[in-house]
Amino acid sequence: MQKPKLFAVLGGGYSGEQFLKDLTAGLIVGIIAIPLSIALAIASGVSPEKGLYTAIIAGFIISLLGGSRVQIGGPTGAFVVIIYGIIEKKGYPALVLATVIAGIILIFMGIVKLGSVIKYIPYPITTGFTSGIALVIFSQQIGDFFGLKLEKAPSEFIPRMAEYIKTMGTMDINSLVVGIISLLIIIGWPYISKKIPGSLVAIIISTLLVKFLGIQVETIGDRYGDLQAVLPSFQLPQFSLDMMIDIFPSALTIAVLAGIESLLSAVVADGMIGDKHYSNTELIAQGAANIMTGLFGGIPATGAIARTAANVRNGGRTPVAGMIHSLVVLAVMMLLMPYARMIPMTTLAAILMVVAYNMSEWRAFKNLFKAPKTDIAVLLFTFVLTVALDLVVAIEFGIIMSAFMFMKRMADNTRIESIKNDIQEDPGIILTNPEGIDPSIQIFQIYGPFFFGAADKFIHTIQDNIAKTYVMIIRMKHATFMDATGYHALFKTYSYCRKHKILLLLTQVQKQPHELLKRYGFIDLIGKDNLCPDIEHALVRANAYVELNRKFVSVKETLT
Repeated sequence: MQKPKLFAVLGGGYSGEQFLKDLTAGLIVGIIAIPLSIALAIASGVSPEKGLYTAIIAGFIISLLGGSRVQIGGPTGAFVVIIYGIIEKKGYPALVLATVIAGIILIFMGIVKLGSVIKYIPYPITTGFTSGIALVIFSQQIGDFFGLKLEKAPSEFIPRMAEYIKTMGTMDINSLVVGIISLLIIIGWPYISKKIPGSLVAIIISTLLVKFLGIQVETIGDRYGDLQAVLPSFQLPQFSLDMMIDIFPSALTIAVLAGIESLLSAVVADGMIGDKHYSNTELIAQGAANIMTGLFGGIPATGAIARTAANVRNGGRTPVAGMIHSLVVLAVMMLLMPYARMIPMTTLAAILMVVAYNMSEWRAFKNLFKAPKTDIAVLLFTFVLTVALDLVVAIEFGIIMSAFMFMKRMADNTRIESIKNDIQEDPGIILTNPEGIDPSIQIFQIYGPFFFGAADKFIHTIQDNIAKTYVMIIRMKHATFMDATGYHALFKTYSYCRKHKILLLLTQVQKQPHELLKRYGFIDLIGKDNLCPDIEHALVRANAYVELNRKFVSVKETLT
């Protein structure tokens, strides 16, 4: 296993100049992380300090143990939907258990080196559920943004939207105005300064407006009471076997999401700094971070693409910047946490609306409609299921659907054809028989992987062309892969040939199919002489067998 990137950085001569750059980047990213962590925690259905705990603990561990030089870890929008669902249905203790189990799964994935495998989750799935999550997050903010009087908004998308429509008459104009001002500040501030995050400026200005102008809007303090600057405390999760079984699907989804998000972020960062991350080391770091954040009162964490990019843009080049970012969040929390109670809920809603828009990937979503119809179907089904039902169901269904679509596509691309006429007309193949290939010799070629999706096609093609045959040649020049079902179809063909005294010859068997046939004992069964290096050798052997059979038939007819 490769060591964390921090070891390589410190062992390679860490300069004071780079420390100053990392310090600057860490300060800026820490400031960016504070409003986002609070907003994401509230959107997830937990109290504000839990988002800060996550940024502090997970952010530090991911930088300390991670496989990327510049990865910034913490709470992200990807988890909001699943966290909210767990909190709503099972409570915070279940979330703690799910987070710890997810961390264990991530460590296991890193140990068994699944870092490269997780990258193969199809793009339409990641785009579908990311866009779905973005829409759900956006919809969750409508109540706070408009100041609607809701007892409790339903967790499901459609009932929640119906409840918003029903209560739209309770809209609070003060909340709406403050929310619009906050939204305009967040959108417009980058044109003034890109160093200081617009979300922080929106929080400061809106809080001051509400405080000094006496504007009556709901604040964090109104909903959660006084916030204390208290360090997180260690607490073992409540668990039982039934509880672990019940929460495992959600934990697995958290682990997969954390793995996908962190490795995507690491890939983006690699492109920005010209480095190469260690994917399995990164997964282990993500696992350790989630275990610790779960045990210390946080929520699930992963690599945050936007904060990682901000780190790089501001000069961060080593994990030291990420560690400083977490310390900045800790310092601000200890000094200013009591003042967070004055932040308007509508301002946090505006921040999360912008977060949802940025993570929606609507351009990527739109461009995917140029893809094959199967990809479009996977995209839409994953998106709709994420919004209408559940993220766990969406990912499971998306992966299963993609797998079946892939198998169908591969099966469609695998062909088994009779190529006897092609061989006769090929000037590059020398035929020993000047009259051409004997009518009693059949030649087939497999194009593409010979797997379970193509086995039935193989058997039907053979059956449709096998009449009046003495010799069957199967050319495997383009069959680079064979699975157990493909072998079974080949064995059934051999059994048929043996029963009807047909000679079966294989030519140009590729490496993987050859090794499989050897393990099954098929090469000894068919005879090594019947594995030919090319079609010319196969035809020589086939002609000799046909001639022998015809002489035998002639002698038999003479005797009778």
